Amino acid sequence: MPTINRYVDIDTVERESKKDYIDRHSPFIHCDNSAKEGEMFSVTIKMGNEYSHPDDYDHFIANMALYNGETLLARADFTPGTLGNIKAHATVTFNIIPTGNKLKLVAHAYCTKHGIWESTPVVVEITK
Repeated sequence: MPTINRYVDIDTVERESKKDYIDRHSPFIHCDNSAKEGEMFSVTIKMGNEYSHPDDYDHFIANMALYNGETLLARADFTPGTLGNIKAHATVTFNIIPTGNKLKLVAHAYCTKHGIWESTPVVVEITK
């Protein structure tokens, strides 16, 4: 089982290099905090908040996935050079149709050098 790295509050990290490392490898979920059952709902995942990630042949974001709890909802795969071989914020938007009472969204991203990184969970209330 691969190790899953998690975002830590970088305000508590003292060294700038460590902040850079944590931030650029962490996926961040951007979406509304409520959704209507049965209607299209957009969820964007962005790699890094302040710092961008490399897009080199041997060091790039290979995929980003969106989960509701332990259920995989969507996944996007990337090849090296997708971002023009420059440091950038890999970003993907998934459109899902929510059901149930709430979503507990979690994003995973796989860096070819530093493994799997997990976002902070985001809860979305679903209205009827």
